[in-house]
Amino acid sequence: MFAAERRQLILEMVRANGAVSLRELARVVQTSEVTVRRDVRALEAEGLLDRRHGGAVLPGGFTRESGFPQKSHLATAEKTAIADLAASLVEEGEAIVVGAGTTTQELARRLARVPGLTVVTNSLLVAQALAHANRVEVVMTGGTLRGSNYALVGSGAEQSLHGLRVSRAFLSGSGLTAERGLSTSNMLSASVDRALVQAAAEVVVLADHTKLGTDTMFQTVPTDLITRLVTDEPPAHDDRAATELQALADQGVQIAVAGAPGGSAGAGGPGGDAVPARQQRRDVPLPGPRRQVPGTGSGLRPATMLGEQSPGAERGRVADLRRR
Repeated sequence: MFAAERRQLILEMVRANGAVSLRELARVVQTSEVTVRRDVRALEAEGLLDRRHGGAVLPGGFTRESGFPQKSHLATAEKTAIADLAASLVEEGEAIVVGAGTTTQELARRLARVPGLTVVTNSLLVAQALAHANRVEVVMTGGTLRGSNYALVGSGAEQSLHGLRVSRAFLSGSGLTAERGLSTSNMLSASVDRALVQAAAEVVVLADHTKLGTDTMFQTVPTDLITRLVTDEPPAHDDRAATELQALADQGVQIAVAGAPGGSAGAGGPGGDAVPARQQRRDVPLPGPRRQVPGTGSGLRPATMLGEQSPGAERGRVADLRRR
């Protein structure tokens, strides 16, 4: 493929999806990430797209939201690794909330075999993934169906979450920065995600490395309310992603890094039942006391709170991302 053809295809992918990782671009155009990075720089110089950590986005600073068909084909290996690792954090008998998104859908597939689990969600995709799990109770919010991501939004969804208290929330989004926290491109989705956060004692964000440093219109979770980030291994050349992760850690976010695609953490098969070995997680230590969302306390059984995880959930070896 000639350079002009590659760049045209890259541009079409970014326009169709809003944001695409270098790994995905290299796979589609069948060339190396080094070549793709050079193409992305050339397109950025022409004002046709913007570079981001490990990827490319639409120009203008704030990425638009892609629909489910586009999102489902982006960073699939990274989402699998993240979902495997996030599932290892969930204990038997917990009550959790799971937000909408393709990464949280992957997580739900891996939660189907956790006995006694209760999952509250506004996502039809999450509910579908757990529909045949005999030992998992699924509670759906009310609301109006948003077809682009198969999620229930609006005042009905938000009101159904009032008075709810669970151990933690698992959320995804369109972008994550140390300055603003988690954000999304849709106002209705952001409002429901904020209600999910208020229902949980602690918040776990699932975001692949292409979302690091990306800022979108509506803030959903400020950085000081994010307890843990589960992400994938950034490319070795992506110093900015490592810097962003360290900035998040400096603000009190505990970071768990799943193995790179093809490495040790992407163990889940098509059925999504496999859970990675504990040593596959690498944590940046939380520099200070754990935070709780305001208003948490006696409404939760102590055994279900993230701050009282079993020793098995904290066996990840501590590693400073700056060593990379």
